[in-house]
Amino acid sequence: MGSAAVRSAAVTDHPRDHDVLADDILADRRPVAMRARYPSVAATPDLVVLHRSTGVRGAVRTFTGDLVRIRDARGGEHTFRNEPGAFAVQGETVVLVRPAATATSPSVRVSAAGALVAVDAPARVARASRLWVEGDHDARLVERVWGDELRELAVVVEPMGGADDLPDRVAEFGPTDERRLAVLLDHLVEGSKETRLARAVAGGPVLVVGHPYVDVWQCVRPRSLGIEAWPEVPRGEDWKTGVCRRLGWDGPREGWARVLAAVDSYADLDSALVGSVERALDHLAGDT
Repeated sequence: MGSAAVRSAAVTDHPRDHDVLADDILADRRPVAMRARYPSVAATPDLVVLHRSTGVRGAVRTFTGDLVRIRDARGGEHTFRNEPGAFAVQGETVVLVRPAATATSPSVRVSAAGALVAVDAPARVARASRLWVEGDHDARLVERVWGDELRELAVVVEPMGGADDLPDRVAEFGPTDERRLAVLLDHLVEGSKETRLARAVAGGPVLVVGHPYVDVWQCVRPRSLGIEAWPEVPRGEDWKTGVCRRLGWDGPREGWARVLAAVDSYADLDSALVGSVERALDHLAGDT
């Protein structure tokens, strides 16, 4: 994530994986069965690849398995979905795969978000740009998985305590191209209050992304918690309290401890949240 980085939107092909405001979705939807037709190449740091459908060529910066971020010769950074045959290496169409631990440099490690990050990156002064999330649980979950990337970008995550006054808060923040703002919202679906608020502020230096669930807890995959599915809670009943009662947990405090402990990496999270946070980081890196 260098000083000249300009990132494009992370892409995905699941109907829930992009925010309802996005209009720049660029996805390669080749069937998984085609994977066997292409040789596998480890996406090691600085591997030079060509994204075949766009013609963008550059060195691998981060790799999550689903998403690949590359830096072109001019310093611009671009994020693409890792589909079979989407990339070429030395003229050969390939499938990019996660590198073995021994293949990475001693100065690089794999973060919880699946990115390749420097082991001894120097501390940086926090920049003016911010990532806003709705509450403390959202902030802690994002920090748990993307903490390394946030520190590399020198971006602070701030809980808003709800989104009702979002337009006023954005106006007070005063976003500019050098002072960018990304907002991560729960329940970002057509017709919701959150979507109406998002449309009132999104554009230019402000990016609003989100997931379709009522609460960020639901972005944790049930299998990571050892349950078959998140229980249904009737409208009007407090969602967290209702979930804990149905799962036999002793209230939201214990429930949150279980939820947070179940998350070790991006693989424990729904792709809707992963794609949204990646897009937010791409946006915030635009002024580095």
